[in-house]
Amino acid sequence: MSTNYLMATERVLHMKDGLRETSYAKNSLLQRKVAMKVKIILEENVKRMMSNINIESCCKIADLGCSSGPNALITMSNILNIMYNASLSLNKRVPRVFQIYLNDLFGNDFNSIIKLIPDFYQSIHQEKRGNFGTCFIHATPGSFYGRLFPDNYIHFFHSSYSLHWLSQAPKTSSNIAIPLNKGNVYITSTSSSLVYEAYFKQFEKDFKLFLKSRSEELRSGGIMVLTFIGRDKTRKINNPAEVIGMVLNGMVQEGLVEEEKLDFFDLPIYGPTAEEVGQVIEREGSFTLQTLKTIKIGWDANLEEEVDDGILDSKIRGEFIAKSIRAVLEPILSAEFSEDIMDELFSRYATLVAQLIEVETLEYTNVVVTLTKHS
Repeated sequence: MSTNYLMATERVLHMKDGLRETSYAKNSLLQRKVAMKVKIILEENVKRMMSNINIESCCKIADLGCSSGPNALITMSNILNIMYNASLSLNKRVPRVFQIYLNDLFGNDFNSIIKLIPDFYQSIHQEKRGNFGTCFIHATPGSFYGRLFPDNYIHFFHSSYSLHWLSQAPKTSSNIAIPLNKGNVYITSTSSSLVYEAYFKQFEKDFKLFLKSRSEELRSGGIMVLTFIGRDKTRKINNPAEVIGMVLNGMVQEGLVEEEKLDFFDLPIYGPTAEEVGQVIEREGSFTLQTLKTIKIGWDANLEEEVDDGILDSKIRGEFIAKSIRAVLEPILSAEFSEDIMDELFSRYATLVAQLIEVETLEYTNVVVTLTKHS
């Protein structure tokens, strides 16, 4: 794969920017609720790190795949609070300085996060009434499939809902220009074993590079907490991207989308099973796997929890899911299929998801892992 192709792919691999109604910042409740479900695992591991190493001067924390909007800063606030409380309970000094690195690709809307930093600083110091170290936040653009930091530099790595993105879409091993996954943009229950193999091969290559890079950057005693969108092999439909393919197929039949464009386009994402994640970690060999868990959440972020009677009709749920997926996938889909069809595509998407909700359990299987570096 050429460097130019990879650079072009990275330019469109970002969430929908800004603060408009269709932006990621306005449509990332799901990601926030997943982070809340992982919070207890985060707490256990931050406390374990604080008990194992002394960090008196400067603690360095990195969030990989921070995206845009408030979620990354909410997670960083949680981590700082855990570190503060752990230091007190362990009768240790709170680190004098915290350096936080927010990483994503160069096309990410870092501005929407930067505008929230003053409020973040204010809330941290008000909560601790001045009994807290100085905090610095840095934007760190670049691909996490490669080096981002100096050797033995970071104490704690966090990444949520990012590592299912591949560095590129999988390709066939043949030099002949034939579609890998004709009529689909992602793996489906009817995809051939060749499609699964191509996707897993790309995931394994990328994830091994990620692990190798982080092992060189992580300090001794440091910890990583990673959350993926994964896959449950018993489910008929695992990922909202599968429904995108269904909608595009219908639009091909009506002449709204070119068939060849659909046939040769594959989304650069892969939801691994928990077993696959464990296998790649073991094969790469840099880390000890401390935790490997799966957590379920509906595509609609379990919206029934947000309303008094706990009942929502399928139309409202379908529209919510369509907005959340549009905020994630519109940049890459519009680059391939034209911005002009996005309203129609996601209108149809909402309708189809509302129908599927009536007959299928639509939920994400999230894989959560915690890792320590081999000494």
